[in-house]
Amino acid sequence: MSGYAAGAGKPPAQEPASQTGSAQEPKQQPKSDSKEKVASLTGCVDEKEGRYILIDGRSLSPIADLEADGFPTEGFAKHLGHTVTVRGTSNSAGARPTFKVRSIETVRESCGPGQ
Repeated sequence: MSGYAAGAGKPPAQEPASQTGSAQEPKQQPKSDSKEKVASLTGCVDEKEGRYILIDGRSLSPIADLEADGFPTEGFAKHLGHTVTVRGTSNSAGARPTFKVRSIETVRESCGPGQ
């Protein structure tokens, strides 16, 4: 008698691979628009050449042009000279990014480095 273990004699019968079992799942592409990304910016609202812009409160350098999205552009007027956080989408095409503002929240009712 030989010392074979039960079931170790023959390899199990192989069944053909099913087409559905071997197919790769399609990968879902994340929805992202390379031109516009939802973001928030904080800075001071100013007006230059008839346009509202967001400036850095310390250096006073422009951060982005502001464009109203869902409210009248005149809505920025009540925030002039205030430090705000704006939320929306940014489009970096051009000399300075254009930020389409969906919401605006006052952080401080003043701007400047001495805060």
